[in-house]
Amino acid sequence: MEYSENILGTIGNTPLVKLNKVTAEVDALVLAKVETFNPGNSVKDRMAVKMIEDAEADGRLQPGGTIIEGTSGNTGMGLALVAIIKGYKLICVISDKQSKEKMDILRAVGAKVVVCPTDVEPTDPRSYYSVSKRLAEETPNSWYVNQYDNLSNSLAHYEQTGPEIWKQTEGKITHFVVGVGTGGTISGVGKYLKEKNPNIKIWGIDTYGSVFKKYHETGIFDENEIYSYITEGIGEDILPKNVDFSLIDGFTKVTDKDAAVYTRKIALEEGIFVGNSAGAAIKGLLQLKEHFKPEDVVVVLFHDSGSRYVGKMFNDDWMRERGFLEEDFAKAEDVVKDHVDKQLVVVRTEELVSHAIDRMRKHDISQIPVVDITGFVGSVDETDLFRSYMVDKNVIDKPIKEVMGKPFPIVKLSTSIEEVSRFFSKDNDAVLVDLENGNHQIITKSDIIRLMK
Repeated sequence: MEYSENILGTIGNTPLVKLNKVTAEVDALVLAKVETFNPGNSVKDRMAVKMIEDAEADGRLQPGGTIIEGTSGNTGMGLALVAIIKGYKLICVISDKQSKEKMDILRAVGAKVVVCPTDVEPTDPRSYYSVSKRLAEETPNSWYVNQYDNLSNSLAHYEQTGPEIWKQTEGKITHFVVGVGTGGTISGVGKYLKEKNPNIKIWGIDTYGSVFKKYHETGIFDENEIYSYITEGIGEDILPKNVDFSLIDGFTKVTDKDAAVYTRKIALEEGIFVGNSAGAAIKGLLQLKEHFKPEDVVVVLFHDSGSRYVGKMFNDDWMRERGFLEEDFAKAEDVVKDHVDKQLVVVRTEELVSHAIDRMRKHDISQIPVVDITGFVGSVDETDLFRSYMVDKNVIDKPIKEVMGKPFPIVKLSTSIEEVSRFFSKDNDAVLVDLENGNHQIITKSDIIRLMK
Protein backbone atom coordinates (compact mmCIF):
# COMPACT_ATOMS: atom_id res chain seq x y z
CA MET A 1 0.00 0.00 0.00
CA GLU A 2 1.13 3.54 -0.71
CA TYR A 3 0.53 6.11 2.01
CA SER A 4 2.25 8.67 4.26
CA GLU A 5 2.82 8.04 7.95
CA ASN A 6 1.30 11.46 8.69
CA ILE A 7 0.38 14.67 6.89
CA LEU A 8 3.98 15.94 6.98
CA GLY A 9 4.95 13.23 4.52
CA THR A 10 2.93 14.98 1.81
CA ILE A 11 5.00 18.18 1.89
CA GLY A 12 6.98 18.95 -1.27
CA ASN A 13 7.11 17.62 -4.83
CA THR A 14 4.64 20.29 -5.91
CA PRO A 15 3.91 20.54 -9.65
CA LEU A 16 5.19 22.90 -12.31
CA VAL A 17 2.34 24.24 -14.44
CA LYS A 18 2.73 26.07 -17.75
CA LEU A 19 1.11 29.52 -17.77
CA ASN A 20 -0.63 30.53 -20.97
CA LYS A 21 -3.02 33.50 -21.02
CA VAL A 22 -1.81 35.57 -18.08
CA THR A 23 1.75 35.62 -19.49
CA ALA A 24 0.82 35.70 -23.17
CA GLU A 25 2.92 38.82 -23.76
CA VAL A 26 6.09 37.09 -22.46
CA ASP A 27 8.21 35.54 -25.22
CA ALA A 28 9.45 32.57 -23.17
CA LEU A 29 8.20 29.39 -21.51
CA VAL A 30 6.76 30.42 -18.13
CA LEU A 31 6.17 27.72 -15.53
CA ALA A 32 4.51 28.20 -12.14
CA LYS A 33 5.74 26.24 -9.13
CA VAL A 34 2.35 25.85 -7.44
CA GLU A 35 3.05 25.53 -3.71
CA THR A 36 -0.63 25.36 -2.75
CA PHE A 37 -0.34 21.59 -3.23
CA ASN A 38 1.44 21.40 0.12
CA PRO A 39 -0.92 20.26 2.93
CA GLY A 40 -0.88 23.68 4.60
CA ASN A 41 -1.50 25.23 1.15
CA SER A 42 1.72 27.23 1.08
CA VAL A 43 5.45 27.08 0.48
CA LYS A 44 6.00 27.76 4.19
CA ASP A 45 5.24 24.14 5.11
CA ARG A 46 8.72 23.22 3.88
CA MET A 47 10.68 25.49 6.17
CA ALA A 48 8.31 24.99 9.11
CA VAL A 49 9.31 21.32 9.29
CA LYS A 50 13.00 22.11 8.80
CA MET A 51 13.13 24.82 11.47
CA ILE A 52 11.38 22.63 14.05
CA GLU A 53 13.50 19.57 13.30
CA ASP A 54 16.72 21.59 13.58
CA ALA A 55 15.54 23.16 16.86
CA GLU A 56 14.75 19.71 18.23
CA ALA A 57 18.15 18.41 17.19
CA ASP A 58 20.14 21.08 19.03
CA GLY A 59 17.88 21.27 22.07
CA ARG A 60 16.27 24.69 21.52
CA LEU A 61 12.84 23.01 21.39
CA GLN A 62 12.06 20.57 24.19
CA PRO A 63 9.24 17.96 24.34
CA GLY A 64 5.86 19.48 25.21
CA GLY A 65 7.20 22.98 24.58
CA THR A 66 5.47 26.04 23.14
CA ILE A 67 6.41 27.34 19.68
CA ILE A 68 6.10 31.12 19.29
CA GLU A 69 6.32 32.94 15.99
CA GLY A 70 5.47 36.23 14.29
CA THR A 71 3.84 35.32 10.99
CA SER A 72 1.76 36.67 8.13
CA GLY A 73 -0.27 33.46 8.44
CA ASN A 74 1.32 30.89 6.16
CA THR A 75 4.32 30.05 8.33
CA GLY A 76 1.93 29.76 11.25
CA MET A 77 -0.11 27.19 9.32
CA GLY A 78 2.98 25.11 8.55
CA LEU A 79 4.14 25.29 12.16
CA ALA A 80 0.64 24.29 13.32
CA LEU A 81 0.69 21.10 11.26
CA VAL A 82 4.07 20.12 12.68
CA ALA A 83 3.01 21.09 16.22
CA ILE A 84 -0.08 18.86 15.96
CA ILE A 85 1.92 15.85 14.80
CA LYS A 86 4.75 16.36 17.30
CA GLY A 87 2.71 17.46 20.29
CA TYR A 88 3.71 21.12 20.73
CA LYS A 89 1.65 24.18 21.63
CA LEU A 90 1.73 27.12 19.21
CA ILE A 91 1.29 30.88 19.62
CA CYS A 92 1.11 32.89 16.38
CA VAL A 93 1.62 36.65 16.51
CA ILE A 94 0.09 38.27 13.42
CA SER A 95 -0.34 41.84 12.15
CA ASP A 96 -3.83 43.28 11.77
CA LYS A 97 -3.45 43.79 8.00
CA GLN A 98 -3.55 40.04 7.41
CA SER A 99 -6.79 38.54 6.14
CA LYS A 100 -9.43 37.27 8.56
CA GLU A 101 -9.30 33.94 6.76
CA LYS A 102 -5.66 33.48 7.78
CA MET A 103 -6.48 34.16 11.43
CA ASP A 104 -9.50 31.84 11.38
CA ILE A 105 -7.49 29.03 9.76
CA LEU A 106 -4.74 29.31 12.39
CA ARG A 107 -7.30 29.06 15.18
CA ALA A 108 -8.93 26.11 13.43
CA VAL A 109 -5.68 24.12 13.65
CA GLY A 110 -5.20 24.85 17.33
CA ALA A 111 -2.96 27.91 17.35
CA LYS A 112 -3.44 30.77 19.76
CA VAL A 113 -3.53 33.97 17.69
CA VAL A 114 -2.28 37.32 19.02
CA VAL A 115 -3.05 40.30 16.73
CA CYS A 116 -0.76 43.37 16.65
CA PRO A 117 -0.99 46.73 14.83
CA THR A 118 0.68 47.01 11.43
CA ASP A 119 1.54 50.73 11.40
CA VAL A 120 4.26 50.71 14.06
CA GLU A 121 8.05 50.53 13.92
CA PRO A 122 9.64 47.07 14.23
CA THR A 123 11.19 48.18 17.54
CA ASP A 124 7.84 49.38 18.92
CA PRO A 125 6.77 47.14 21.82
CA ARG A 126 3.42 46.65 20.05
CA SER A 127 4.93 45.35 16.80
CA TYR A 128 4.57 41.69 16.04
CA TYR A 129 8.37 41.34 16.11
CA SER A 130 8.54 42.76 19.65
CA VAL A 131 5.46 40.93 20.95
CA SER A 132 6.82 37.60 19.65
CA LYS A 133 10.12 38.11 21.47
CA ARG A 134 8.40 39.20 24.67
CA LEU A 135 6.08 36.20 24.69
CA ALA A 136 9.05 33.89 24.17
CA GLU A 137 10.78 35.44 27.19
CA GLU A 138 7.67 35.17 29.37
CA THR A 139 6.51 31.68 28.37
CA PRO A 140 8.14 28.71 30.14
CA ASN A 141 9.63 25.97 27.93
CA SER A 142 9.11 28.00 24.76
CA TRP A 143 11.04 28.53 21.55
CA TYR A 144 10.90 31.67 19.39
CA VAL A 145 11.17 30.55 15.77
CA ASN A 146 12.19 33.90 14.19
CA GLN A 147 11.76 32.81 10.58
CA TYR A 148 13.42 36.04 9.40
CA ASP A 149 16.82 35.25 10.89
CA ASN A 150 16.53 31.47 11.31
CA LEU A 151 18.76 30.12 8.55
CA SER A 152 17.00 26.75 8.60
CA ASN A 153 14.39 28.66 6.57
CA SER A 154 16.60 29.16 3.51
CA LEU A 155 18.28 25.78 4.06
CA ALA A 156 14.92 24.04 3.60
CA HIS A 157 14.61 25.55 0.12
CA TYR A 158 18.25 24.79 -0.70
CA GLU A 159 17.64 21.15 0.20
CA GLN A 160 14.13 20.75 -1.24
CA THR A 161 12.59 23.44 -3.47
CA GLY A 162 15.71 24.21 -5.49
CA PRO A 163 16.47 20.57 -6.35
CA GLU A 164 12.83 19.97 -7.27
CA ILE A 165 12.82 22.87 -9.74
CA TRP A 166 16.15 21.80 -11.24
CA LYS A 167 14.91 18.23 -11.72
CA GLN A 168 11.48 19.23 -13.06
CA THR A 169 13.01 21.55 -15.69
CA GLU A 170 15.79 19.04 -16.49
CA GLY A 171 18.27 21.79 -15.69
CA LYS A 172 16.87 24.05 -18.42
CA ILE A 173 15.65 26.81 -16.07
CA THR A 174 17.13 30.22 -16.98
CA HIS A 175 15.24 32.56 -14.60
CA PHE A 176 13.62 32.20 -11.19
CA VAL A 177 11.06 34.83 -10.14
CA VAL A 178 9.63 34.99 -6.62
CA GLY A 179 8.22 37.41 -4.05
CA VAL A 180 10.59 38.22 -1.21
CA GLY A 181 9.49 38.40 2.44
CA THR A 182 11.69 36.53 4.90
CA GLY A 183 14.04 35.77 2.02
CA GLY A 184 14.21 32.05 2.69
CA THR A 185 12.73 30.92 -0.62
CA ILE A 186 14.69 33.19 -2.94
CA SER A 187 17.98 32.64 -1.12
CA GLY A 188 17.69 28.89 -0.70
CA VAL A 189 16.46 28.21 -4.22
CA GLY A 190 18.83 30.81 -5.67
CA LYS A 191 21.88 29.30 -3.97
CA TYR A 192 21.10 25.81 -5.24
CA LEU A 193 20.33 26.91 -8.80
CA LYS A 194 23.41 29.13 -9.12
CA GLU A 195 25.60 26.28 -7.87
CA LYS A 196 24.17 24.19 -10.70
CA ASN A 197 24.39 26.99 -13.28
CA PRO A 198 25.81 30.44 -12.35
CA ASN A 199 24.09 31.96 -15.41
CA ILE A 200 20.59 31.44 -13.98
CA LYS A 201 19.05 34.80 -13.08
CA ILE A 202 17.29 35.22 -9.75
CA TRP A 203 14.66 37.98 -9.64
CA GLY A 204 12.96 39.22 -6.48
CA ILE A 205 9.51 40.79 -6.40
CA ASP A 206 9.21 43.67 -3.91
CA THR A 207 6.36 46.00 -2.98
CA TYR A 208 6.11 49.75 -2.47
CA GLY A 209 6.64 50.43 1.23
CA SER A 210 9.47 47.89 1.45
CA VAL A 211 13.25 48.44 1.60
CA PHE A 212 14.56 45.51 -0.45
CA LYS A 213 14.93 46.96 -3.95
CA LYS A 214 16.73 50.15 -2.97
CA TYR A 215 18.98 48.36 -0.49
CA HIS A 216 19.97 45.80 -3.14
CA GLU A 217 20.79 48.53 -5.66
CA THR A 218 22.48 51.07 -3.38
CA GLY A 219 23.33 49.41 -0.07
CA ILE A 220 21.26 52.10 1.64
CA PHE A 221 18.60 51.15 4.18
CA ASP A 222 16.24 54.05 3.48
CA GLU A 223 13.63 54.49 6.21
CA ASN A 224 11.80 56.97 3.97
CA GLU A 225 10.86 53.99 1.79
CA ILE A 226 9.00 52.36 4.67
CA TYR A 227 5.24 52.87 4.83
CA SER A 228 2.14 50.76 5.19
CA TYR A 229 1.03 48.66 2.24
CA ILE A 230 -1.75 46.20 1.49
CA THR A 231 0.07 43.41 -0.33
CA GLU A 232 0.59 40.41 1.94
CA GLY A 233 3.54 38.04 2.25
CA ILE A 234 6.25 40.09 0.52
CA GLY A 235 8.33 43.13 1.36
CA GLU A 236 9.81 44.10 4.72
CA ASP A 237 10.80 47.06 6.86
CA ILE A 238 13.81 45.11 8.15
CA LEU A 239 16.67 43.18 6.56
CA PRO A 240 16.19 39.50 7.48
CA LYS A 241 19.35 37.40 7.71
CA ASN A 242 17.74 34.93 5.31
CA VAL A 243 17.92 37.44 2.46
CA ASP A 244 21.24 36.83 0.71
CA PHE A 245 21.41 39.84 -1.61
CA SER A 246 24.54 38.47 -3.33
CA LEU A 247 22.42 35.71 -4.87
CA ILE A 248 19.75 38.07 -6.25
CA ASP A 249 20.28 39.61 -9.69
CA GLY A 250 17.62 42.28 -9.30
CA PHE A 251 14.29 43.39 -7.86
CA THR A 252 11.19 44.95 -9.35
CA LYS A 253 8.45 46.61 -7.31
CA VAL A 254 4.73 46.00 -7.80
CA THR A 255 1.91 48.24 -6.58
CA ASP A 256 -0.83 47.06 -4.23
CA LYS A 257 -3.41 47.52 -6.96
CA ASP A 258 -1.48 45.55 -9.59
CA ALA A 259 -0.83 42.72 -7.12
CA ALA A 260 -4.55 42.49 -6.31
CA VAL A 261 -5.70 42.74 -9.93
CA TYR A 262 -3.27 40.07 -11.14
CA THR A 263 -4.19 37.76 -8.27
CA ARG A 264 -7.69 37.69 -9.74
CA LYS A 265 -6.37 37.38 -13.30
CA ILE A 266 -4.48 34.19 -12.45
CA ALA A 267 -7.71 32.59 -11.21
CA LEU A 268 -9.81 33.83 -14.14
CA GLU A 269 -7.32 33.19 -16.94
CA GLU A 270 -5.40 30.12 -15.71
CA GLY A 271 -7.83 28.44 -13.29
CA ILE A 272 -5.18 28.56 -10.56
CA PHE A 273 -6.60 29.86 -7.28
CA VAL A 274 -3.62 31.42 -5.54
CA GLY A 275 -2.83 34.27 -3.19
CA ASN A 276 -1.81 37.90 -3.24
CA SER A 277 1.95 37.37 -3.60
CA ALA A 278 1.34 35.29 -6.73
CA GLY A 279 -0.42 38.26 -8.31
CA ALA A 280 2.55 40.45 -7.43
CA ALA A 281 4.94 37.86 -8.86
CA ILE A 282 3.12 37.67 -12.19
CA LYS A 283 2.90 41.45 -12.57
CA GLY A 284 6.59 41.68 -11.66
CA LEU A 285 7.41 39.02 -14.23
CA LEU A 286 5.56 41.02 -16.90
CA GLN A 287 7.54 44.10 -15.89
CA LEU A 288 10.73 42.09 -16.51
CA LYS A 289 9.67 40.63 -19.86
CA GLU A 290 12.42 42.40 -21.83
CA HIS A 291 14.94 40.21 -19.96
CA PHE A 292 13.50 36.98 -21.40
CA LYS A 293 14.22 35.31 -24.74
CA PRO A 294 12.11 32.73 -26.64
CA GLU A 295 14.37 29.85 -25.61
CA ASP A 296 14.27 30.78 -21.89
CA VAL A 297 12.54 28.77 -19.17
CA VAL A 298 11.17 31.10 -16.51
CA VAL A 299 9.93 29.60 -13.23
CA VAL A 300 7.71 31.74 -11.00
CA LEU A 301 6.74 30.52 -7.55
CA PHE A 302 3.16 30.80 -6.28
CA HIS A 303 3.37 30.93 -2.49
CA ASP A 304 -0.11 30.19 -1.17
CA SER A 305 -3.81 29.60 -1.76
CA GLY A 306 -6.47 32.10 -2.80
CA SER A 307 -8.72 30.72 -0.05
CA ARG A 308 -6.87 33.00 2.38
CA TYR A 309 -7.92 36.11 0.47
CA VAL A 310 -11.61 35.47 -0.22
CA GLY A 311 -12.57 38.47 1.94
CA LYS A 312 -10.00 40.69 0.24
CA MET A 313 -8.71 40.39 -3.33
CA PHE A 314 -11.55 38.06 -4.32
CA ASN A 315 -14.23 40.30 -2.81
CA ASP A 316 -15.65 42.91 -5.21
CA ASP A 317 -16.67 45.31 -2.45
CA TRP A 318 -13.19 45.22 -0.87
CA MET A 319 -11.59 45.84 -4.27
CA ARG A 320 -14.04 48.60 -5.14
CA GLU A 321 -13.49 50.45 -1.86
CA ARG A 322 -9.78 50.69 -2.64
CA GLY A 323 -10.22 51.64 -6.29
CA PHE A 324 -8.74 48.30 -7.40
CA LEU A 325 -11.77 46.99 -9.29
CA GLU A 326 -11.39 47.71 -12.98
CA GLU A 327 -14.90 48.95 -13.69
CA ASP A 328 -15.82 51.14 -16.62
CA PHE A 329 -17.37 54.30 -15.19
CA ALA A 330 -18.38 55.94 -18.43
CA LYS A 331 -21.32 58.17 -17.50
CA ALA A 332 -22.62 60.42 -14.75
CA GLU A 333 -25.28 57.83 -13.87
CA ASP A 334 -22.53 55.34 -12.97
CA VAL A 335 -21.15 57.72 -10.35
CA VAL A 336 -24.47 58.46 -8.65
CA LYS A 337 -26.11 55.03 -9.02
CA ASP A 338 -25.41 54.04 -5.41
CA HIS A 339 -27.17 57.07 -3.91
CA VAL A 340 -29.99 57.94 -6.32
CA ASP A 341 -32.52 57.15 -3.59
CA LYS A 342 -30.96 59.58 -1.12
CA GLN A 343 -32.34 63.08 -0.71
CA LEU A 344 -30.06 65.81 -2.05
CA VAL A 345 -28.93 68.08 0.78
CA VAL A 346 -29.75 71.73 -0.03
CA VAL A 347 -30.00 75.07 1.73
CA ARG A 348 -32.46 77.90 0.94
CA THR A 349 -31.50 81.46 0.13
CA GLU A 350 -33.08 82.91 3.26
CA GLU A 351 -31.58 80.37 5.66
CA LEU A 352 -28.66 81.50 7.79
CA VAL A 353 -25.05 80.57 7.13
CA SER A 354 -25.07 78.72 10.47
CA HIS A 355 -27.76 76.41 9.07
CA ALA A 356 -25.53 75.49 6.12
CA ILE A 357 -22.59 74.82 8.46
CA ASP A 358 -24.73 72.55 10.65
CA ARG A 359 -25.89 70.65 7.57
CA MET A 360 -22.32 70.18 6.35
CA ARG A 361 -21.31 68.77 9.72
CA LYS A 362 -24.31 66.48 9.97
CA HIS A 363 -23.89 64.97 6.51
CA ASP A 364 -20.07 65.23 6.33
CA ILE A 365 -20.12 67.17 3.05
CA SER A 366 -18.20 70.16 1.70
CA GLN A 367 -20.61 71.67 -0.85
CA ILE A 368 -24.32 72.49 -0.78
CA PRO A 369 -26.56 73.73 -3.61
CA VAL A 370 -28.66 76.80 -2.80
CA VAL A 371 -32.34 76.85 -3.88
CA ASP A 372 -35.34 79.16 -3.90
CA ILE A 373 -38.84 78.67 -5.27
CA THR A 374 -37.51 78.84 -8.83
CA GLY A 375 -34.90 76.09 -8.44
CA PHE A 376 -31.12 76.13 -8.08
CA VAL A 377 -29.84 79.68 -7.76
CA GLY A 378 -26.45 79.34 -6.09
CA SER A 379 -23.98 77.22 -4.11
CA VAL A 380 -21.80 77.35 -1.01
CA ASP A 381 -18.74 75.34 -0.09
CA GLU A 382 -16.61 75.10 3.02
CA THR A 383 -13.77 77.12 1.49
CA ASP A 384 -16.02 80.10 0.76
CA LEU A 385 -17.58 79.95 4.22
CA PHE A 386 -14.15 79.79 5.84
CA ARG A 387 -12.94 82.86 3.95
CA SER A 388 -16.12 84.78 4.75
CA TYR A 389 -15.81 83.90 8.44
CA MET A 390 -12.20 85.09 8.59
CA VAL A 391 -13.31 88.47 7.24
CA ASP A 392 -16.48 88.78 9.35
CA LYS A 393 -17.16 86.58 12.39
CA ASN A 394 -20.84 87.63 12.26
CA VAL A 395 -21.32 86.02 8.87
CA ILE A 396 -22.90 82.94 10.50
CA ASP A 397 -26.00 85.02 11.27
CA LYS A 398 -26.40 86.32 7.72
CA PRO A 399 -28.63 84.77 5.05
CA ILE A 400 -27.02 82.37 2.61
CA LYS A 401 -27.87 84.59 -0.37
CA GLU A 402 -25.26 87.11 0.83
CA VAL A 403 -22.36 84.66 0.64
CA MET A 404 -23.43 82.13 -2.00
CA GLY A 405 -21.57 81.62 -5.24
CA LYS A 406 -22.74 80.61 -8.69
CA PRO A 407 -25.06 77.57 -8.99
CA PHE A 408 -23.43 74.24 -9.84
CA PRO A 409 -23.65 73.17 -13.50
CA ILE A 410 -26.34 70.58 -14.25
CA VAL A 411 -25.69 67.56 -16.48
CA LYS A 412 -27.76 64.64 -17.73
CA LEU A 413 -27.44 61.02 -16.56
CA SER A 414 -25.97 60.13 -19.94
CA THR A 415 -23.19 62.73 -19.76
CA SER A 416 -19.75 61.13 -20.05
CA ILE A 417 -17.30 61.36 -17.16
CA GLU A 418 -14.84 63.14 -19.44
CA GLU A 419 -17.43 65.84 -20.12
CA VAL A 420 -18.42 66.06 -16.45
CA SER A 421 -14.80 66.58 -15.46
CA ARG A 422 -14.53 69.64 -17.69
CA PHE A 423 -16.96 71.50 -15.42
CA PHE A 424 -14.55 71.28 -12.49
CA SER A 425 -12.18 74.17 -11.86
CA LYS A 426 -10.65 76.09 -8.96
CA ASP A 427 -13.93 78.02 -8.80
CA ASN A 428 -16.27 75.04 -9.11
CA ASP A 429 -16.08 71.87 -7.01
CA ALA A 430 -19.28 70.06 -7.94
CA VAL A 431 -21.78 69.19 -10.68
CA LEU A 432 -25.47 68.37 -10.30
CA VAL A 433 -26.97 65.40 -12.14
CA ASP A 434 -30.59 65.59 -13.33
CA LEU A 435 -32.14 62.23 -12.39
CA GLU A 436 -35.03 62.89 -14.81
CA ASN A 437 -37.64 62.34 -12.10
CA GLY A 438 -37.68 65.85 -10.65
CA ASN A 439 -34.74 65.10 -8.35
CA HIS A 440 -31.01 65.73 -8.57
CA GLN A 441 -27.78 64.30 -7.15
CA ILE A 442 -24.34 65.78 -6.78
CA ILE A 443 -20.91 64.74 -8.12
CA THR A 444 -17.85 66.23 -6.42
CA LYS A 445 -14.16 66.28 -7.26
CA SER A 446 -13.69 63.56 -4.65
CA ASP A 447 -16.13 61.32 -6.53
CA ILE A 448 -14.08 61.73 -9.71
CA ILE A 449 -10.78 61.09 -7.88
CA ARG A 450 -12.18 57.81 -6.54
CA LEU A 451 -12.69 56.66 -10.15
CA MET A 452 -9.06 57.24 -11.09
CA LYS A 453 -7.05 54.08 -11.79
